[in-house]
Amino acid sequence: MARRTGRRPGNPGTREAILDAARAAFAERGFDGASIRAIAAAAQVDPALVHHYFGSKDQLFLAAMNFPADPRELLPKVIAGGREGIGERLVRMFLAVWDSPAGTAGVALLRSAVGNEWGARLLREFLTTQVLRRVLDHLDVDPAELPLRGSLVASQLMGLAMTRYVIKLEPVASAPTETLVTTIGPTVQRYITGDLPR
Repeated sequence: MARRTGRRPGNPGTREAILDAARAAFAERGFDGASIRAIAAAAQVDPALVHHYFGSKDQLFLAAMNFPADPRELLPKVIAGGREGIGERLVRMFLAVWDSPAGTAGVALLRSAVGNEWGARLLREFLTTQVLRRVLDHLDVDPAELPLRGSLVASQLMGLAMTRYVIKLEPVASAPTETLVTTIGPTVQRYITGDLPR
C-alpha cells in the first residue's frame, strides 16, 4: 500500500510540530515577519489546524515562548492610567508576574536568552512585540523615538529581572515590591515620557 504524503492531520505530535516550527520562524523572521501560513507549511499541516490549536498568532507566540502570563490581559491596567505614573505601574506589573508562579518560566527564558542566540531572539521579540509595543503604542510618543524608548525600558526591566531573580543580588533580591516600584518606576517613566537627547 502506498504511503500518503501531504499535510499532517491532527495527531498527538501535531501540536509540538507546530510549536517547533513557530519557534524557528519567530526566531528567524521575528513576530511580524512570521506568518501562520509559513509556520503551517514548515510543520506540514493546514493553516486551519494552527488556528484550531492556538487561535491567533499572538496566542501561538505565547505558547511558543512557554510563558504562562498573557500581556494582553495584564497591560490594559498599566495603560489605563495614562502617561502619568505608567513607569511605576509597569514595574509593579512586571514584579507581580515574576514573583508569581509564572516567574519560574521567566527565569528559564532569561537564562536561555543569555545562553544562546536563538533564545535571545525569541525573548527580544516577546519584549518588543508583546510588551513594549503594546504600552508605547497607547501613548502620545513620537514614532521615531519608540525603538530607543522601548530599548531603554527593556534594559531596566531585564536588568531588574537578572539582578533580582537570576543573580539574586541583595538587597534587591529580597526588597519589598513597593521599594523597587518607587525607586525604579521613575527611571522607567523618564525613559517612556521624558525628553531624549537630540
